[in-house]
Amino acid sequence: MHLGRTTLSKFLIQQLRGGDDERDLAALLVDIAAAVKAISSMTSKGALAGVLGSLESTNVQGETQKKLDVLSDQAFINTFQLGGLTAGLVSEENDQPMVFEPSPGEVNGRRYLAVFDPLDGSSNIDVNVSVGSIFSIIRAPKGRRVKPEDFLQSGARQLAAGYAIYGPSTMLVLSVGQGTHGFTLDREVGNFILTHRDIQIPTQTSEFAINTSNARFWEPPVQRYVQECQAGKTGPRERDFNMRWIASMVADVHRILMRGGVFMYPRDTKDPSKPGRLRLMYEANPMAMVVEQAGGLAITGRERILDIAPEAIHQRVPVILGSKEEVDRIARYHQAFDTGTDEQYRSPLFKDRSLFQE
Repeated sequence: MHLGRTTLSKFLIQQLRGGDDERDLAALLVDIAAAVKAISSMTSKGALAGVLGSLESTNVQGETQKKLDVLSDQAFINTFQLGGLTAGLVSEENDQPMVFEPSPGEVNGRRYLAVFDPLDGSSNIDVNVSVGSIFSIIRAPKGRRVKPEDFLQSGARQLAAGYAIYGPSTMLVLSVGQGTHGFTLDREVGNFILTHRDIQIPTQTSEFAINTSNARFWEPPVQRYVQECQAGKTGPRERDFNMRWIASMVADVHRILMRGGVFMYPRDTKDPSKPGRLRLMYEANPMAMVVEQAGGLAITGRERILDIAPEAIHQRVPVILGSKEEVDRIARYHQAFDTGTDEQYRSPLFKDRSLFQE
């Protein structure tokens, strides 16, 4: 039926042609695809499967857990534990890392650590809006038991990263460091088929995604950028922009990958104890890898996300990512604000026409 079409397994064999290490990474990604299929089945049935609604529990983030949060988390845990390739994992839904001991008879050992958000945007699930899963694969230590600090690796050290989006169709988008590629689930045969090879984000865009209800808490560089976009043709950008916001990072980033744009969840003053809203290890890092491998950029506003040295498993960071030219512009606005080199941010008392002008 699919003669000449490239399945996920075939694609990974072509991309990862090295020794046992790369073959095992390919096998692990196929295992992840199996977990994605299980979650896709649950989300597609919705109320028919009795999986909607909230539980009386909260996760480590203090967020109320949805039934599908827990079911999706368990689907990934089972996959990683039984697959024999993962030495440990970190999940949004669990306070501490989980460590797996080798089973009797395992030959190659468990080479990898998995970091994931099992169901991103789960607040949307009860209203039938697209949600997704995000994952990151990093290398496990050799010759000893995994320790919590082993997970604290910068995003630049990721071996693979990606996400699944559960929408009108289920797609798996991933990178192993050789571009970003998209696969669509063919439900009739149960295979992921390569449908979007070597995705490239347009460098320019007229679309941005941000939650404008937080505008009063943003830093001046973000306020400046958004105000310029809203000014449209009559403003300094001299063209109209569209704003989109789904409140599901996977859905917002997927749209940007497909047609360009900028996604922003910037630093704000709403809760001074949180320097950012999104989790570095299992949201920002994997999405940054996927976006940069597609020709985009991913920053906090002041630094490249993939260069951040993690300090905690559930560390939060600001996230600005998407089309290169727009993200570059936002970075310049932050630099100008921090250094005081832009008239936009100088006190009116010290401008040329001021109270201090001679």
